[in-house]
Amino acid sequence: MDDSGSVRLRPVEAGDIEVFFAQQSDPEAQRRARFPGRERQAFVEHWERRVLGDQTGRARAIVVDGVVAGNIVAWWQDGRRLVGFWLGREFWGRGLGSRALSAFLGAGQEETRPLYAEAAVHNVASIRALKRCGFVELEVIQEGPDEFVVLKLG
Repeated sequence: MDDSGSVRLRPVEAGDIEVFFAQQSDPEAQRRARFPGRERQAFVEHWERRVLGDQTGRARAIVVDGVVAGNIVAWWQDGRRLVGFWLGREFWGRGLGSRALSAFLGAGQEETRPLYAEAAVHNVASIRALKRCGFVELEVIQEGPDEFVVLKLG
């Protein structure tokens, strides 16, 4: 694993949404996440209304060596606080997900516990990043044809 690159988190800026859209449009990323991409307008509306417009949520851009590498978001759903992250494919395999998640879970960022996450069972890199940050596997759930690992921190 190449741990090079400085990772920092910052609030999401308007221009970041276009980067996030391009990253979520990658078919391999969609396959790994088992999450279908949205068309551009729906994606932008989701980010503006549901992510950035949610006063109880927290969204951060993941910046690596000055480049927006992805995002990390926490939100409330069905009485649980969830976290999710997405990195552009060119940033995979470098330990950046673990480092960004660790920074996000640190003081002054996301301190809610318990905190939950879900990852497709075959997305071993995301599951590994979550476990490195202290998440433990609770169960595997079926959503239609897909299986997801549910993990919990705290």
